[in-house]
Amino acid sequence: MAGSADSSAEPGAPRVNPMRGRVVAKGESTASAGNIANIVTVVRILLAPVFIVLLLEDAGRDGYLRYIAAVLFVFAIVTDSVDGLLARQRNLVTDLGKIIDPIADKVLTGGALLVLSVLGEIPWWITIVILVREIGITVFRFIALRDRVIAASWLGKVKTVVQAVAISFALFPLWQFLGQWINWVNAVLLVLALVLTVISGIEYLVQAWKVGRVKRVELPE
Repeated sequence: MAGSADSSAEPGAPRVNPMRGRVVAKGESTASAGNIANIVTVVRILLAPVFIVLLLEDAGRDGYLRYIAAVLFVFAIVTDSVDGLLARQRNLVTDLGKIIDPIADKVLTGGALLVLSVLGEIPWWITIVILVREIGITVFRFIALRDRVIAASWLGKVKTVVQAVAISFALFPLWQFLGQWINWVNAVLLVLALVLTVISGIEYLVQAWKVGRVKRVELPE
């Protein structure tokens, strides 16, 4: 995932154009906000409305539009590791990348879950629980944790992978070829994604609370 660099400036310093800097080249100088890693992230965001429209146009008929939508979702999810790899290897981390990367993840997974619920293929309560957790933690990170960093846990990483796999299985109409039993696999994956989403969210809040306590103790009286 695309990361961020500290672009803070001294008070009174002239404003710097965030689009100036390295776009692709590796180096130590300032990276442009429009670098290749962030471009990949933006492309991921732009793919979301495309596959959403295709799913809605298919309207549950499981035709070629649904397959195209499913392929686009998988492509967008896979590129989640591409933008981060580019940002780290080429030192293209920016503050913009820190903001838009989690947004891209939530737009993709949230959009897919919402449309699948509209189509009646995923219960609304599951979609709501997952979205409340994802959006809530993201907002919490940006507002309450601006001055500290909570490292991603292995459980959070597993949650992300399971979510992607569960949604991908739900998007591809594999029951056309494998039979209705595949729906049981889809259901198990979805429930597992739900459980991991809730547990990892609780774990994140606990870790944030612990970090907050340590920081308060370290402050002078």
